[in-house]
Amino acid sequence: MPLPPAQKSLLVSLSGPSSSGKTTLARLLRDLLPNTFILHEDDFYKPESLLPFRSGHRDWDCPEAIDLPALTNALTYIKSTGKFPPFINSKEDQNTLGACPASPSHINLAKAIIASSSLHSLLKHAKICILDGFLLYSQAEEFKPILELIDVKLFLLASEEKAVARRKARDGYVTLEGFWKDPEGYVEEVVWPNYVEQHGYLFVDGDVKRGRLDRKVLEREGILAMGDGHEDGHGDGDGEGFGEVLVWAVGEVVNRLEGVLGGEGGRGENEGE
Repeated sequence: MPLPPAQKSLLVSLSGPSSSGKTTLARLLRDLLPNTFILHEDDFYKPESLLPFRSGHRDWDCPEAIDLPALTNALTYIKSTGKFPPFINSKEDQNTLGACPASPSHINLAKAIIASSSLHSLLKHAKICILDGFLLYSQAEEFKPILELIDVKLFLLASEEKAVARRKARDGYVTLEGFWKDPEGYVEEVVWPNYVEQHGYLFVDGDVKRGRLDRKVLEREGILAMGDGHEDGHGDGDGEGFGEVLVWAVGEVVNRLEGVLGGEGGRGENEGE
């Protein structure tokens, strides 16, 4: 259906395991799509002293670590105004990312998809906000108000091996208190187990390690994902693989938002699967 008159921004969520390429993809989409800005879930962490413990570590990777009412309030503000919330002081963009893993040919293909779309003309009275977060599709009750606000839900995948290796290679993270560096064992004992617990329902038989997504569950939840995970070569976000993910994401966003803005269901399914 067409965009309600009171809605000034379309919300595109981008989630997946830590170090699956979410922030890199979010920044590329922001730079490629018209009238687009990013809101980072990581900017809604509670103070470190309020975080629970898991396996002897402060747990930054569980639902209890995020100020969900504040995130819901920010998203509501964005949808009604089309503006970045002035009460959010983003720290996420201070965190470093590696070189762009998408090739020039994939970036040009993504640009061509956007250029051939009607987004530029349709986005006269609305903007796109990309919500980037490691924990957005949790089934925890507290996430329901957030999920109800989102127009397009994208899900990235990464094998445990790649996700753990990438996370360990990171410099660390800017926080409210200063800077956080993962302690020894944190990724294996906290980050990955939390991801499995919160997202197992999206996989066949709850088997995250095998990586086969449950298409019926994805359809029910309105979540879009490319391929079936690392088994068929998608979701590890390196080189050509990341470029394919970028092109897929652009196609899905363009198609779904044209449907919302134009009220005609988009240009047809861009499955990319």
